[in-house]
Amino acid sequence: MKIIRTEIPDVLLIEPVFFGDERGWFMESFNEKLFHEKLESVGLPRPKSFVQDNHSCSHKGVLRGLHYQEKPYAQGKLVRVIKGAAYDVVVDLREESSTYLKWVGVELNTINNYMLWVPEGFAHGFLALEDDTHFLYKVTDYYNQIAERSIAWNDPLLAIKWPIVERYILNSKDAEASFVGLV
Repeated sequence: MKIIRTEIPDVLLIEPVFFGDERGWFMESFNEKLFHEKLESVGLPRPKSFVQDNHSCSHKGVLRGLHYQEKPYAQGKLVRVIKGAAYDVVVDLREESSTYLKWVGVELNTINNYMLWVPEGFAHGFLALEDDTHFLYKVTDYYNQIAERSIAWNDPLLAIKWPIVERYILNSKDAEASFVGLV
């Protein structure tokens, strides 16, 4: 596994190693020991253990997010696309951070096979760039509806540069999410 730092040093792209032959390919999608070693090698702490896996399927133009859970239920997330493509965005919500309210966006797809490590303290969302986009999340805490929060995907303070699609498809919760100053 190769670690690639993003503009926000605590958010990491992870490039898995593939082994291929005439049969196809094999990759280790997760190895806790190696994941912890790689985080420590770039000066980041070990996260809590992953306790839940989530899988979503989205049509092109579906925008999910920006979601997070408040402490003590904050979640770290290791995310990847296993079919299709998505533009994935994380926003730093840690008020003490030098990158507070900064965002980073990366494309995750089945060509680059990247995974993205999103530590606790970040809002997360993605835009499906293809129909039938399958997104997997490993999370470090259980879903807690009372602690769940959303930030508007189009918050002018954040000024996220989402890819242009024919139309953005949001559920009512995401369409009605608050701007950062109102959360």
